[in-house]
Amino acid sequence: MSSIAFYTLGCKLNYSETSTLSRQFKEEGFVINDFENGADIYVINTCSVTDHADRKTKRIVKEGLKKNPQANVVVIGCYAQLKPEEITNIPGVTMVLGAKDKFKLLQHIQQMQTGCEPAIFNTHIKEAETFTTAYSVGDRTRSFLKIQDGCNYFCAFCTIPLARGKSRSSTVAETAMQAMEIGKSGVKEIVLTGVNIGDFNNESGETFFDILKALDAQEDGVERIRISSIEPNLLTDEIIEFVAQSNKIVPHFHVPLQSGSDKILELMRRRYLRNLYAEKVAKIKSLMPHACIGVDVIVGFPSETEEDFQDTFDFISGLDIGYLHVFTYSERPDTTALRIKGRVPNNLRNQRNKILTDLSHQKRKLFYESQLNQTRSVLWEADRNGEFMHGFTDNYVKIRTPFNTAKINKVQDVLLAEINEEGTVDAFGVKI
Repeated sequence: MSSIAFYTLGCKLNYSETSTLSRQFKEEGFVINDFENGADIYVINTCSVTDHADRKTKRIVKEGLKKNPQANVVVIGCYAQLKPEEITNIPGVTMVLGAKDKFKLLQHIQQMQTGCEPAIFNTHIKEAETFTTAYSVGDRTRSFLKIQDGCNYFCAFCTIPLARGKSRSSTVAETAMQAMEIGKSGVKEIVLTGVNIGDFNNESGETFFDILKALDAQEDGVERIRISSIEPNLLTDEIIEFVAQSNKIVPHFHVPLQSGSDKILELMRRRYLRNLYAEKVAKIKSLMPHACIGVDVIVGFPSETEEDFQDTFDFISGLDIGYLHVFTYSERPDTTALRIKGRVPNNLRNQRNKILTDLSHQKRKLFYESQLNQTRSVLWEADRNGEFMHGFTDNYVKIRTPFNTAKINKVQDVLLAEINEEGTVDAFGVKI
């Protein structure tokens, strides 16, 4: 009986797919090992959003082979679709599977021949046309449920359409069925995930709004539904208004901005300008003052001047948001951004990243302070940090309380008392 270990790089979508593949191998009798404990077969599910992700893949292969030099190493995911030949040059790699073959992993491993030249199974991304369902298990607290894959947007900085193909979606019925299965396992929260979930659309004409309505009405599903990330131009007023009156869909939105400069947004080929973004934030806060809003932003995009960066800083400073995810632009092959003149030096990119990261800390602290002395529901997680455990409120405030095994995977009302030394919030007055 062969042992197999999985390692996931990148996004929640990758995590959901790895978890689904792992279940397939377990059903076929494979022993599933933690990567740190070694295995006969290593599967690395890769990301390629930045060049750092590519370098990390090489490091993970090396680490696995240190534990078992005779192991077979299979690389799948976005990097495998974009750069299969490059991956075969990594010592120890046995097989590379592109986007179309990723979910045939079990079949390929069963037919794998050890000792041969690395095998590549990679077709043009246009052939990756089918939608394959996936959701994560293993974390009793929450599950990442894949409802959509691929993207039709082709933003200037992004390789995802080249790595995952065109946008394609699940169905409302299939999503509802999987949510029911997840709920029966004891999981309390589902995070809806995909590449561009707001673009959910299938042959039946179903939309992302239809998904939300179906899951909200589901009586035997999980207690919480969280939206992972949604483009501002796809975050409609009817979605915001629906979330505002829902008892199941939590008041937490993660809305990519990428730049606060209209000039840069146009060069990025984004489908909105900053006025629309500001309108979405204002709409959310008018109906849900307690809602947390997270923001993606990229610094150092080609031709970004000091004035452009200052526009971004000033714009974000004026938004009523909860936190930022700050990304430093990195050149990616085959993207249109490579043709834009005005490369920003790396030291400037790093400086701008730090400035916005500091702003994120300030925004999070202000948001946490605005929530103090309020009672909110928190889902306690199993992680233990010394004498404490943590959880997140419905509106994404990280809470700390003394560790108690009985609280794990429980949703409880807590009083948000004070911000502690680690930057989270201490909770008191737990209502059992």
